[in-house]
Amino acid sequence: MNLGQKAYNLIEKLMRKIANGFCKVTHKELSEDKFKTLMQFVRFGIVGVSNTLISYVLYTVSLLLFQRAMLFPKIDYIVAQVISFVLSVLWSFYWNNKKVFVKAEDEKRSIWKSLLKTYVSYSFTGLFLSSVLLVLWIDVLGISEFIAPLFNLVVSVPVNFLINKFWAFKTEKK
Repeated sequence: MNLGQKAYNLIEKLMRKIANGFCKVTHKELSEDKFKTLMQFVRFGIVGVSNTLISYVLYTVSLLLFQRAMLFPKIDYIVAQVISFVLSVLWSFYWNNKKVFVKAEDEKRSIWKSLLKTYVSYSFTGLFLSSVLLVLWIDVLGISEFIAPLFNLVVSVPVNFLINKFWAFKTEKK
């Protein structure tokens, strides 16, 4: 068993204990299907954290390279952002396809369709939804512009998970 599998097993055990404890407190039972969805969400979150780190590293490295080479002097940060977005979403797609939204043997999925839908999903939640929510948090509710992006995560991560689960990575029976 490799290190990744050991870490996953440890996380699953921990999540099962947390879920069982929550069930005892609320006197509600967690079905195996609901636990499976919970674990998908946890894996989705882990991929999301790694995606955020990858995106930031790609942005920073691209920006530094452009500045050092004096490429795109007035728009270097925009080009760096595009590069980091395209590559980090590709990173997320790969890991979500491989570890989060795994298809069963009797299911099929178009990889290219799923990839395109993943880019649409991340564009919607990462650009459109986050921008609308920032206006709501900052201009309407008066929340600090430094804190508002954290509120976005509470909305955009579950929405992105649902879009990916039920649309981008949707499978069909063979």
